[in-house]
Amino acid sequence: MTNACTQGVDTGFVALGYARVALLGVVQGITELLPISSTAHMRIVPALLGWQDPGSAFSAAMQLAALAAVISYFWGDVSQLATNSVRAVAHRNFRDRHFRFSLWIMVATIPIGVAGMSLSGVLNACGSPLRSLTVIGWACIVMAILLALAEIFARHRRTLEDVSFIDALGVGVAQIGALIPGVSRSGSTLTAALALGFKREEAARFSFLLGLPAIALAGFKELWELHKVHLSLDGWLILLVGLVVASLSAFFAIWGLMRVLERFSAWPFVIYRGALGIILLLAIAMGRIT
Repeated sequence: MTNACTQGVDTGFVALGYARVALLGVVQGITELLPISSTAHMRIVPALLGWQDPGSAFSAAMQLAALAAVISYFWGDVSQLATNSVRAVAHRNFRDRHFRFSLWIMVATIPIGVAGMSLSGVLNACGSPLRSLTVIGWACIVMAILLALAEIFARHRRTLEDVSFIDALGVGVAQIGALIPGVSRSGSTLTAALALGFKREEAARFSFLLGLPAIALAGFKELWELHKVHLSLDGWLILLVGLVVASLSAFFAIWGLMRVLERFSAWPFVIYRGALGIILLLAIAMGRIT
């Protein structure tokens, strides 16, 4: 099925209409913040249903739904970081841990920002080879293996009180993997945080807080790209429906993720990712999905 391109920007979601985009919004919202890759599901679900690929522009813009959900769920952390950082700057107290953590988050965002701009021509192109289902299948399997290794060998003892600049930079570099469909931003950063020895629920908090700037930049950048290609009013309204539905879904996805990590482990996501990747590659090899 052909992609819908508007001046080089993939706008396939417009052709799907309100009802289908609302359904994809639910899928996007649930999978965006779970370590199972929303981009993978945004390719797999339409393919299984015989729908057009909603496109990379849709996936990127939908990150604003994740942004709203993360800020809402972790409002205590976000407001404390912001308030104390501003207070620290006003009093020139640059040793304040909240100020330093906020600064580290900004620095840790630089790697994915540079990589994203460098690869934007490939990542956002219509029919990008990186959005192929084969790439997504292998990415799911590789990330399942890495997450499993983090579960097996990590100590799971550290908290956010123990975060250092090196920790933030390491998780920030791992965030680059999110540019590859199937890897998952939350999956790559959660895996890195677990590998650094953080408790499971603390690793998730670390992952979400560190990802806020990257999520915001990616989402607003895509809105600007859609504005530049003069997306129709109908297209904007369809996108809005997806954003609202995805925001609500994402909030409950965070709640569910935190409950699983607090009471169990990341193994349910390891199994799901591994099975998804294997089934997807087998389906492609058998010609069941294209």
